[in-house]
Amino acid sequence: MTPMIDRIRDEAQRRSSSIVSSLQEYIATGGQGEDAVQNLFSRNANALGCAVAAHEYNPADVKMIEEFAGEAAIDPQPRSSVVAHYKGNGSGRSLILFAHPDGEPVAGIDRWKYDPFKGAIEGDRLYGWGVADDLSGIAAGLQALDLLLSLGLQPAGDVFIASTPSKRHARGVSHLLQNGLLADAAVYLHPAESGVGMKEIKAFTSGQVEFRIVVDGRQPPTTEPLQTAFAHLGINAIDKAFIIWRALTELNARRMQTVSHPRLEAQVNRSTNLMMSSISAGDPKRLSRLAQQCTLGAALAFPPPETLSQVCLAIEQTVADAANADEWLRANPPKIIWDSGVTGAEVDADHPLVAAARSSVLAVSGQEPWINPMHTGSDIRNPIVQKGVPTIGLGPLCGDLSQNGGTDEWVSADDHVRFVAATAAIIAQWCGCSPSS
Repeated sequence: MTPMIDRIRDEAQRRSSSIVSSLQEYIATGGQGEDAVQNLFSRNANALGCAVAAHEYNPADVKMIEEFAGEAAIDPQPRSSVVAHYKGNGSGRSLILFAHPDGEPVAGIDRWKYDPFKGAIEGDRLYGWGVADDLSGIAAGLQALDLLLSLGLQPAGDVFIASTPSKRHARGVSHLLQNGLLADAAVYLHPAESGVGMKEIKAFTSGQVEFRIVVDGRQPPTTEPLQTAFAHLGINAIDKAFIIWRALTELNARRMQTVSHPRLEAQVNRSTNLMMSSISAGDPKRLSRLAQQCTLGAALAFPPPETLSQVCLAIEQTVADAANADEWLRANPPKIIWDSGVTGAEVDADHPLVAAARSSVLAVSGQEPWINPMHTGSDIRNPIVQKGVPTIGLGPLCGDLSQNGGTDEWVSADDHVRFVAATAAIIAQWCGCSPSS
């Protein structure tokens, strides 16, 4: 396989200008919206001889499997996923490559140094709106297939390349999986937000749940606008909220002792975290008024194989136990609002898909990648959790992502070319290849 990967690497370098210009076309098209990107993807897939199918769906109708989100977080507008199917000769394993065409809503471009839809290059950085999130991934799947075909190599197994919405709980890949898309493995094509590019492989993602707890209090029996002197006659919601806060802090301490995963322990010496992230109560302009309601906000990250349902049950039980121990809270139970949650997933470090990715990245970049366990809620979870399909992720070096409030979002042009070569090499190793007839 090594001589074949060397050919793939060398051909990618020879074609680097056309690979980069093709990505620039996606950036320019992104200025016309998501549908325009999907149309460009479809045209490019047709040109490679793929069978192309568009799948219309409504995100609100997609079944949630070990996942949830509040209605306010879901954009119920009709969406479309596009799947390009390149049929192999039937003698190899099948593979899904997927990425998302939707980026952040365009805003603040007046702060950009570069035109966000021109694909400007300075040094090694290729700039563009959504180029790192995730036009690089959208382009790379078809570019990798094109690279193989240009070398006269035919994938032995079927290759499915999906451009499928993901942002704002669009759940495009979930819809495809639940409606028949299936393969022996999958690769999520997405630049690495961690800032290390292809030095890492995503083969592990923690789960996470975000939630709020609303605690009620009671005003003191007075009509006076200044209530400080009467405070002891009321029930301060802030005081009662801290009972719940302490209980959740104790839950976090217990989980730190009982929940463990070697990948996370090796990286940050901890496998789970419950983070209290917000508290709101009262009126900051009326400090002599007792708080009638207090809302705590929190997020809890947890490793596989622990499930979302198990974690939510532990939170519910903790809040209930704390409330039952307090006379006021027992009679006025706190309300838990579940905002969003996903279950984590992982692929064994010695899985053949991981081995194929490692050897491919090493061959094209000269660096052996490592499995970064510090990604929470990555989309690699979807095929694993929903259909048991082993899934990894990889992508080029990038930075200043719009989703993180950055300006002049970029990917490394050279690393994108290596990304395409590595993806082609993964196809060749996982699916097998033979000379085209």
